[in-house]
Formats: sequence, structure tokens, C-alpha cells
Amino acid sequence: RFAVTLRIQRPQRQQRVSLPVWIPGSYLVREFARHLSPITATQGRQPVAVVPLDKSTWEVACHDRASLTLQYEVYAFDTSVRAAFLDARRGFFNGTSVFLSVAGQEQQPHRVQLARGPRGWRVATALPAVQTDADGWGEYEAPDYDALVDHPVEMGDFWQGEFTVRGVRHVFVVAGAPADLDGQRLLDDTRRICEAQIGFWHGRRKPDFSRYVFMLNAVEDGYGGLEHRQSTALICSRKDLPRTGRPVNKDAYTTLLGLISHEYFHTWNVKRLKPTEFAPYDYTRENHTRMLWFFEGFTSYYDDQFLLRTGLVDAPTYLKLLAKTVNLVQATPGRAVYSAGQASFDAWTRYYRPDENTANATVNYYTKGALIGLCLDLALRSLPPVAERQPTLDGVMARLWQLRRPITAEDVAQSLQDEAEQGPPAWAQADAPPHLSGWAAVLHAWTEGTAELPLQAALQTMGVKWLSQPAPVAQRLGVRLAESQGQLKVQAVMRGSAAERAGLSAGDEWLALDAWRVRRTDDVQQWHDATREQAVLVARDGHVLPLTLPAIGTANGAMLVGLECMPAAQLPSRVASCRLAWLKV
Repeated sequence: RFAVTLRIQRPQRQQRVSLPVWIPGSYLVREFARHLSPITATQGRQPVAVVPLDKSTWEVACHDRASLTLQYEVYAFDTSVRAAFLDARRGFFNGTSVFLSVAGQEQQPHRVQLARGPRGWRVATALPAVQTDADGWGEYEAPDYDALVDHPVEMGDFWQGEFTVRGVRHVFVVAGAPADLDGQRLLDDTRRICEAQIGFWHGRRKPDFSRYVFMLNAVEDGYGGLEHRQSTALICSRKDLPRTGRPVNKDAYTTLLGLISHEYFHTWNVKRLKPTEFAPYDYTRENHTRMLWFFEGFTSYYDDQFLLRTGLVDAPTYLKLLAKTVNLVQATPGRAVYSAGQASFDAWTRYYRPDENTANATVNYYTKGALIGLCLDLALRSLPPVAERQPTLDGVMARLWQLRRPITAEDVAQSLQDEAEQGPPAWAQADAPPHLSGWAAVLHAWTEGTAELPLQAALQTMGVKWLSQPAPVAQRLGVRLAESQGQLKVQAVMRGSAAERAGLSAGDEWLALDAWRVRRTDDVQQWHDATREQAVLVARDGHVLPLTLPAIGTANGAMLVGLECMPAAQLPSRVASCRLAWLKV
């Protein structure tokens, strides 16, 4: 438990305090106040009544305007990047979990005193220090409440390294690091990402911050990240880290670098360049926006791209990562009924609360948004140059950045038009409301419509070949399966699939196929015959039910997409060679 003391100078007579119900970057009401102990209050030595007004707001009836002191504890046992954690080995917290907001004083400077922790522990945070010791214990200050809760704090006996890019000191700490961590490789690879992204946003100029902190928690099994204005909190599996004297798990390490790239890109895209709905944040309720396809999706488009731009992955690996994104979207029937804009707006109730029907009911704004970014970029790059300047999505991002204000979807459409200085290519034309035309029509169709994106046409313009092959049998049948203790369980059934027509349901235990016992997904693969109906036996709520699986045909069912460079003889006339030219490779 964290013990917190809050001192308020010159409080109001009926002083209200509150705790956020969500943390920016993670769009779910998480009710952090459930972890607070009862709040006690005193003025001088006199106790003051604290009255709860709702689930996260309290009112203190002060005697006068003298200094008010509140005390409370925060239960901290959430190992994610979103809340607070404390045990004998490590401490971590986000301000949204521990710092009460003082009504009427949100814009005032806030000072924080971190009392010294156990011997050997240090502090890592991007909060500006006022007076601290060599290990980081002491006093910090934030200019306002927003800044206070946007600087997480890591504490413990962690590994630490650093590097400098464009005058910005980057500190990288790893909690739970193995003794043979190849920290230098991690620093070198992260530096390349940071150099490229600072150049992307600022050109030759310096950023508006001088310090940045990566806080990585290495655990047995985990993955995730959360962006902040001058830091990021990350979590990964220890096996994903580079180790001295050991071969690196290439795919896992690439995934980690992609996460680092993603969260660092957020330093600009959502932390500084924001949707209008986030200016300012309202910590008391959901903050809806229809633009997460841009702020999360475009960030997802650029994260792996920067691995390629910096040489951390090669072209075939990048195309493999891109194909994975395509396949994730293609495996989601919800894309046909729910737009990226709708999915963005409903992130609070759908994306962060997935269930067995999620794939049928919505689309992932990360992956769909990344593909929208890809199609827009390739549409721009397929146009003729304008005054010896090739239109690109990079140019669109630069124009939006130069606005120096929160943005709307209309700003994105206008920046597309300004960058292109001409209409979209024929293959990008799409249906849209009659009052929209040109790039505004294309953007609206792709973000607010549910028609398929012209991915194949877009990639062909750059000499990338689209390959298709049958998906694994479970995906072709439209069922998601999980193996557990010798049982094969149905996790989800896809809309319009053969599994749905057969009557399979989430929660079923799949017992047999054509009288053959099945316990693993491989068993279904072995005994399935796409050319005829087959008998299926499932157990549901204690009952054994016979079902009939329809024939799907050898040429039907879900397909997996692969991407590769076209042979020279097949390249479009404007592409001299397939070197992924749109990525500056």
C-alpha cells in the first residue's frame, strides 16, 4: 500500500477532491477510487468531516481557509502499465491512481515528496526534480495536475542505461531484468528509433522536451505499453529481451522494438497532437472521440515502418509484419458492420471489454487504422510529383503537426488535399455522402464506412505482390478454439461461418468429428473434409449434442494473405525496383 498525504494551501470552505476514473491512453473507466482507503482530514489538529459525493469525489467541510491535510492509502497490486503496484521488490504508480485532484487548483503547480524507500531502491521518472538525492528520492514539481498525472514513477533495484539524441537525454530502466541482459543492444536499437522519430517530427530542430524515460517491466509473461508526454511504461516477457551470449528470439524482439516504436511515436501523436475531444481531458467520465483510427491506427502504421526505416528489420520481415496486420483485420467479420470511426467512439465499451462476440460486433481501430494509413500513404505516393515534391503521408503528418492545436477528421482531410494538390487516384475512389468529394470523400468512406479497403490495388502500385492461400481449418470454419487439459473448447464463432451454420456455440467442448475423438486443433485439421457434411459431437451445459458441419468446399473459406516483392518483369511502369520505395528504403 502507498501512504499518501495531501496538503492543500488555502482550501475552499466546501473543498472538493476527486480521483480520475480512467487514465489517458487506456479507454476504459477503471474506477481507481476502489483502491483508496477512507480519507481522513485535519486543519491544524482539528479533524474535518469528509463526505463522499459519488464514486470518486469527496467534499471536505473546512473550518476556515487554513491549510488542509488529507491522508489515505492506495492498495497497489496491479502489474499492468495502467495503475499502481508495490511489493518487496518493486514499486510503480501512475498519478491517476494515487493523486487526488483539488477542485479549483488544477492549474496550480503541484509538488510531490517521495519518501525514501528500501535500501538499494532508486527512482525513475520524468517529473522535473526540485531537490533529490543521488537515487532520486526527494521533491518533484509539476506545473499543473495534468502534468502531475502524466509522469509515472518507477521504483526499485532496476537496470538503467541512457543515451542522448538531439539534446534529449533518454533514460531506459528495466525492472526484473535478467543478469545477462544485453543492455547495450537494447539502448543502441532504441536510439535508432528515437533518432528517426525526432527527425520525422522536428526535422533538424530540437524537441520541446529535454528528458525522456522508458520504464520497462520484464515479467514471466506479458506485453503492453502506455504513452505519456515524456515517458512510457512498458511490459514484456523476459524471454523477449536480448541476452548477452545468447541468440535473440528474432520475432519476439522485433515485437518488443515495435512496441517501443509505437509508444515513442505517441509522444507526438496523441500526447501533443490531440483530438479536440481530449483538450482538455475530463477525468470524471468517458472522453469519446471517433479518431482513434488516426491516433492509434496511424501510430500502428508507423511503428513497424520505423523499424524498417532504421534498418532494424529488412523488407521481407516488414512485409511479413504488414501481412499479419492484414490477416488480423480479414479475420474480423465485424469489419463489415462496424466502421473504424464507430469502433473508436465505442472503445470504452467494446475494445476494452472484449467477449466471445467481439470479432463479430466491431473492428480493431489499431489494425484497421493502420491499413487506412497504408492506403492513404500509397494513394498519395502513386500521384505525380508536385513541384518536384512527392506527396506522402509523412507530409500530411507534418502539416497537421504545424497546426499546433487539437485536430478533427476535417483537418486530416484538408491536410490530405493540401499535400496532394490534386484528386486521389482512380483506385482510391469510394462512395461517400454527396456533400463530400476528393480526399474528404475517400477519408470518410474508409473511416466511417464498412466497405473493404483497396489494399491489393494500393500495394500493387508499389510493386508488392498479394498472395492468398487457405487459412488453417479452424479459421476456414469460422471458429476459434482453445486447448486445455485434454479438452478442445470453442472460444468464439464467427458471423456467417460454417461453424455458425452448424450450430456451434462459444463455450462448447468439441468432443468428436466424424466419430473421431478430438482434443487438439490438429485433430480437427486431420479429420476435417471440406467436400462433405460431417457429424460433430459437442458437450454444452452438461448435455451431449449432435451437430452437422456443412461442406465448405476446397476453394471457399477464409484465406491468409502473404506479401512479397514482385519479380522485375511484373513491376508497374513507374516502379524501377521493388525496394518498398514508400518507406525510403
